[in-house]
Amino acid sequence: QEQLMESGGGLVQPGGSLNLSCTSSGIVFRFNTMAWYRQAPGKQRELVASIAGHGDTNYGDSVKDRFTISRNDGENAVYLQMNSLKSEDTAVYYCALRFPTTRRWAHWGPGTQVTVSS
Repeated sequence: QEQLMESGGGLVQPGGSLNLSCTSSGIVFRFNTMAWYRQAPGKQRELVASIAGHGDTNYGDSVKDRFTISRNDGENAVYLQMNSLKSEDTAVYYCALRFPTTRRWAHWGPGTQVTVSS
């Protein structure tokens, strides 16, 4: 079954760190653009970070200098290292995949909850 799967979410105190992972058993990440999105209650889903097949990265303004996206195509995995977490980072985080010649995100994971609270 082709699907993305996120892991690594949880409860963390403000100022803390979490590392999210995205893997798949049926979808190959190599050459494809990968991204992390998030959606907080009552808000629209927003782009957190993306990484192209060749490694170029892009970040949302609210997470620049705090979050780092990376990929390991050999392990078919994408990661999101989140540092200096704030309460406003609380959201469900989703992994997404886009094929090189398209603009639509073709695959999504079910999401993992990140809660930043003292």
